[in-house]
Amino acid sequence: MESNGNVIQSADEEVVKNGYELEKSPASFTDPEILYKELITKIKSYHPSADLSMVDKAYHLAYNAHKDQKRKSGEPYIIHPICVCIILAELELDKETIVAGLLHDVVEDTVYTTEEITEMFGEEVALLVDGVTKLTQINYSADKLEVQAENLRKMFLAMAKDIRVILIKLADRLHNMRTLQYMRPEKQKEKARETMDIYAPIAQRLGISKIKIELDDLSLKYLEPEVYKDLTEKIAAKKSDREKFIKQIVEEVTTHINNAGIKAKIDGRVKHFFSIYKKMVNQGKTLDQIYDLFAVRIIVDTVKDCYAALGVIHEMYKPIPGRFKDYIAMPKANMYQSLHTTLIGPTGQPFEIQIRTFEMHRTAEYGIAAHWKYKEGIDGTKTTNSEEEKLTWLRQILEWQRDMSDNKEFLSLLKSDLDLFSESVYCFTPSGDVKNLPNGSTPIDFAYSIHSAVGNKMVGARVNGKLVTIDYVIKNGDRIEIITSQNSRGPSRDWLNLVKSTQAKNKINQWFKAELKEENIIRGKEMMVNYCKTKNIVLSDLLKADYMDVCMRKYGFRDWDSVYAAVGHGGLKESQIVNRLQEEQRKTQRKQITEAKVLETITEAKENRPPSVAKSKSGIIVEGINDVAVRFSKCCSPVPGDEIVGFVTRGRGVSIHRTDCVNIIHLPEEDRKRLIEAEWSAAEADSKNELYEAEIRIYTTNRLGMITDISKTLSENKIDVTSMNVRTSKQQKATITVGFEINGVEHLKMVIKKLRKIEGVIDIERASG
Repeated sequence: MESNGNVIQSADEEVVKNGYELEKSPASFTDPEILYKELITKIKSYHPSADLSMVDKAYHLAYNAHKDQKRKSGEPYIIHPICVCIILAELELDKETIVAGLLHDVVEDTVYTTEEITEMFGEEVALLVDGVTKLTQINYSADKLEVQAENLRKMFLAMAKDIRVILIKLADRLHNMRTLQYMRPEKQKEKARETMDIYAPIAQRLGISKIKIELDDLSLKYLEPEVYKDLTEKIAAKKSDREKFIKQIVEEVTTHINNAGIKAKIDGRVKHFFSIYKKMVNQGKTLDQIYDLFAVRIIVDTVKDCYAALGVIHEMYKPIPGRFKDYIAMPKANMYQSLHTTLIGPTGQPFEIQIRTFEMHRTAEYGIAAHWKYKEGIDGTKTTNSEEEKLTWLRQILEWQRDMSDNKEFLSLLKSDLDLFSESVYCFTPSGDVKNLPNGSTPIDFAYSIHSAVGNKMVGARVNGKLVTIDYVIKNGDRIEIITSQNSRGPSRDWLNLVKSTQAKNKINQWFKAELKEENIIRGKEMMVNYCKTKNIVLSDLLKADYMDVCMRKYGFRDWDSVYAAVGHGGLKESQIVNRLQEEQRKTQRKQITEAKVLETITEAKENRPPSVAKSKSGIIVEGINDVAVRFSKCCSPVPGDEIVGFVTRGRGVSIHRTDCVNIIHLPEEDRKRLIEAEWSAAEADSKNELYEAEIRIYTTNRLGMITDISKTLSENKIDVTSMNVRTSKQQKATITVGFEINGVEHLKMVIKKLRKIEGVIDIERASG
């Protein structure tokens, strides 16, 4: 609905974004050619002089590369990259980003390589495509904390190299969320949770509210479907009353603003669903008790007009005390600027008015994409000013990555830093500089926001000229002075419970690590020495430079003392480090025999010369070869007691197979010359201490509780299960493949005998190829 150039947006328009309904049937998708024309129109609207031949070339390449692929909705796959690019075009991004958006799944899902993309579209586009491909491969829901933290580290490093990578990924995630209804329910929740925890906060940090708001609402829809449905129904039920109220406010405001001679664009809207939901949860209220559901936005030309419009508004309506925020004088961390004031309407209904300039509005909607160093203006010049300030938080995260060896701590700090739902508090230094801190911050947070040395030497604080305790909660407008002393012993561990800012927690933890590092190094070294003594391991044999380098890379340390310190303060187990060193030692000691030497020795043995007999470290006797490198084949998993045969591999020693292995039975004639006699050593055949990987297939009826019964039987017989895979057929039969560790074929027979007694088991066989 439009009136005098002012727009009133209904709640229904919140659910339909950019022409793409959140719920679409597979048969209703738009033809790719129509979507592509829409994309070109959008690009030309903000970059009319751009040469779009490269975009056209990328579209036709992606179209042909994805031509045989379908999305889960049944629509042609090419629709996805086009829709991603339409979102990027709405952010008015450059043509290199649009091209990378069209190609973002080509390297991962088709035959094209990064090298071919470089050759056809240049290095800049190829780097963007490669960055997005790597982000797609990251698993944020990894069970292991170390893996999850490492994946997030990779993502932030990719963002630091080129922020356009994450912009493409955000657009990719937004379109996937719009079509999430075609996924399985468990996948919907997984993707929605990932979006809520990672992508929506990053969009907020980059200031892109246009994307952040929709990601939040869509995540809520799948994480809390009942809440979402209830909200939409209740808001829709009062649609006519709401539109009447908003229209009245807009008309009144327009009249007064025009009378004051201020040129302005004015529109009204209902706050988005997730914002309402958060308010209900945080304040413990029902929807009927949330009054400021409405917001009117006034967009003017200059900052002077913003404050002039504010004066007009406060003359018209009664402002609610304590509900005025000046984000123009004190911008948010993501550079958001606006005046916010909550007022009482003519019928007693509270509503919010936001006042900003057109430039501020653009920044609020598009964030980093509105002013960034890669973006070219119409005249071809590149802007390089305020966008760098928006990446201060990203640089801070990268500093944490360098400073922190503890993945758990990094993950905790990162998640608290991305938790953007708490309001900020603004305070002043004695010289009048503004500091923006999380709500609930104390003078300790303030001290560390100035410098770590100020925080470490802090002994007290004055607020507005009066001494306060260090747990004083800072209020908006407070002027804070930190009292320091060179005699200070440093921060207390209790401070960690008082501070709210991620920065302060990080710096306090760093201080303790640095102060206690020597003590932790000594303790860690002693713990490793004692562990090795109990296991009869010679530690000096493991402390080789090559082994230590691999271990440090694995756990993200820069020097070996840091490894000792981590063991000393409990960040790592001494057994983890020793086991890793032993693994590297075994890899190095496993000598690789050349193919020529092996074949020559086999030939000699087969010519009836006196054979040499060598026992490998794996307990296998191989005839004809000395100093043999032996590995057990995964396809048939031989165990002591099985008849075995050796196969000479190309460059990796001898692989041991069961003689009934499918791969050996069907071995091509030309490869049979590589077979060599092998047998278990007598000691190994009788040993009960060594464990070997075995795999069996269990054919069963598909009944409830079958997996539980199998697991219980294995557990009762002290069998360590290493893998399990289940397939069911339409005939209600199941094939369960189980991998576990045993000490020999007799042990295996006993296990199979027990499993056969389970109700519904039809047959059991060894896995073989």
